[in-house]
Amino acid sequence: ALLRRKLGLCTVIYDFSDKTKNAKEKEMKQQTLLEILGYISSAGAGQINSHFVLEVFFRMISVNIFRGLPFPIAINTPSFPALDELIDELCLEPSWQHLQYVYECLLQYLDSKELNAKVAKRYIDQSFVLQLLDLFDTEDPREREHLKMVLHRIYSKFMVHRPFIRKAINNIFYRFVFESENHNGTGELLEILASIINGFALPLKEEHQLFLSKTLIPLHKPRSLASYHQQLSYCVVLFVERSPTLAVVVIRGLIKYWPLTNSQKEVLMLMELEEVLEVTHSAEFRTCMVPLFKKIEHSLTSMHYEVSEASCVNKCFNPWMRSFAFT
Repeated sequence: ALLRRKLGLCTVIYDFSDKTKNAKEKEMKQQTLLEILGYISSAGAGQINSHFVLEVFFRMISVNIFRGLPFPIAINTPSFPALDELIDELCLEPSWQHLQYVYECLLQYLDSKELNAKVAKRYIDQSFVLQLLDLFDTEDPREREHLKMVLHRIYSKFMVHRPFIRKAINNIFYRFVFESENHNGTGELLEILASIINGFALPLKEEHQLFLSKTLIPLHKPRSLASYHQQLSYCVVLFVERSPTLAVVVIRGLIKYWPLTNSQKEVLMLMELEEVLEVTHSAEFRTCMVPLFKKIEHSLTSMHYEVSEASCVNKCFNPWMRSFAFT
């Protein structure tokens, strides 16, 4: 009963736009959240597995973290140090001092060995997962990191939600690539997908192969590729390592989305191509080497020195591939 009362107190939301407003109440809520976190850490999920407590626990979680994200701020003015600091401050969530402990409470519950998935799935349903995924667009990297950990644990412990989570992430990427071209959490979502891809059974199902060709490959199209390219390249290489025949799909896809005027993206694509070719077998390489070498030839003659250097045959290909190139 005392835990329910303390959880109920933490459902009150305060305005953090003014640091002096409700300062005492904010401090009391923070201390209460710390007490709840300490209790869950020491007592484990077994003490809150009953519907009597879980109902209030997830109400507290939902009220605090599920909220409308601020519209991205675009300031079309010259860059000044003071202005840059102001923009960085605006990007951070002002209520993080409370949100951090709310996320930690949820993580402690999900990490507990006493977690009862059959009871918890009444509260961690598809609606809950969708609202979590919507929050990945937050500009605060601290919150995105916590969201990544929460979603990863939900995926690992609630098997019933796995197909739904993959489909929901798919839809986020579709909207990002073909509509908005703006999403802050693309890198974090790709990190989650990397661990999911590692767990795919072999041979790969058709839906997983379609995910590579219809979702991951088109992610090379947006102008903001540099912000998540490392995670995307890792996912693509994982697919080729697990199923070498997909190398043809990847190479032809990279050629399709090859940038025409963006030298930074072209360097990134060449770096990714180098990693893909390192795990590509000769049979797959032969089927796409002609269009590939034409693209490499075009990059070699680029006026941008980084592009021409990155496209060097000696750098991009292993010995047996270089023999094809010179032949």
